[in-house]
Amino acid sequence: MRATDMFALPITVEAEEAASAWAATTRAFLAHGAEAPEHLARTLEASPGFAMGHAARGLFCLLLAKREMTGPAREALGKARAAIAETGATPREVAYADALADWLDGHPAAAADRLDAVLARHLEDALTLKLVHQIRFMLGDATGMRRSVEGALDAYGNDHPAAGYVHGCQSFALEETGCFAAAEFAGRRALDLAPDDAWGLHAVAHVHDMTGRSRAGVAWLDGRDDAFGHCNNFRYHVWWHKALFHLDLGEIDAVLALYDQAIRAEKTDDFRDIANGASLLSRLELEGVDVGSRWEELAALCEGRIDDGCLVFADLHYLLALCGGNRDESAARLVARMRSDAETPRGDMGRITANPGVAAATALAAFRAGDYRAAHRAFQSARPRMQTIGGSHAQRDVFDRLAIEAAIRAGLFCEARALVRDRIAFRGATDAFAAARLKRIEAAVASGRESPLMQAVL
Repeated sequence: MRATDMFALPITVEAEEAASAWAATTRAFLAHGAEAPEHLARTLEASPGFAMGHAARGLFCLLLAKREMTGPAREALGKARAAIAETGATPREVAYADALADWLDGHPAAAADRLDAVLARHLEDALTLKLVHQIRFMLGDATGMRRSVEGALDAYGNDHPAAGYVHGCQSFALEETGCFAAAEFAGRRALDLAPDDAWGLHAVAHVHDMTGRSRAGVAWLDGRDDAFGHCNNFRYHVWWHKALFHLDLGEIDAVLALYDQAIRAEKTDDFRDIANGASLLSRLELEGVDVGSRWEELAALCEGRIDDGCLVFADLHYLLALCGGNRDESAARLVARMRSDAETPRGDMGRITANPGVAAATALAAFRAGDYRAAHRAFQSARPRMQTIGGSHAQRDVFDRLAIEAAIRAGLFCEARALVRDRIAFRGATDAFAAARLKRIEAAVASGRESPLMQAVL
């Protein structure tokens, strides 16, 4: 039978119950709701021949960036293809299956392009908009995120059921392309229209982080549990943002409490949760904080992820955890696997692994070994393309911090100063990290501790 989804677009389902469950799936996905998998399971139970549901399941699997999810994604593609042949499907539903095939072939960028073409024909399709947004986010394609959402905005009046979630995507895309005031406005509007839009809430937190307004950032997140308490593991990422604000304010006890009681309260091996933990512990150690045994559980989990190779962003955070947990042999294996992948790069991830992934991994390994000059050189090699590893500016900032610290420890104060100033200009504010590093650099230069080469330059 033909029914319509929550955007009044046709879907090929076998029962009204499936259409209702699909609407719940869509709404939960837009809101990062923990119940999305349950709704999708109900959808496919009621309509086993729903091609778009199977294809979406496969795409959701690949968003997890785990090697073991490739099998279920391929199975989902097979079921989607069979449903298209046996039951029929709309062009939009067929495009979902084709996008899944693109990604399984190693080309998530092509999958995003294909879904963007769907969105161009159906601007009101917020599910497709959100999927494109998430894939491009994983690829670090901020310009693509912004182009996609802004091209569809005219279809989202206040009466559209997904208007708030779309403005949340707009907010994040604006923030990632440096339009901080506009991003904050869009994010606040998102929450007005959809009080459970965790993505919009977090986009405004990003603005506070980038503009150095940490006290206001804490206030923004305080008391807004209704906006993210319903979430899947994304709620841990919101707590991570709050921890960053407390770190900038020098409130270390608050940071450690958030780490233990929220950010790593559930010891998952989801790459996003690992990234939260590893990057926060790295930041703490750069500030001279003894993090105790907290690296151990992260490192143990990451030893099981050495061969994943699904996402460079994930690989580098696994490496951070292995280095932090003194798993030097495992860290070396991960770097070797990345170098091997780069020798015969396949698809988008192979290309990103080759540049900048291997250079960034080399930098982290050198930093761990105390060879700070080598770390500096490798960070500099990786730096022009680091955005392509995916994630956000706030997430990738841990690599900028390590690069600056490597230059300082190597005695390359002129280079370190330039890196700090570039970071300030890019972010739009001088935060506590930048201020402290500039102070260290100037003190070192004043005392004549810079290298002879740098004395000639200064």
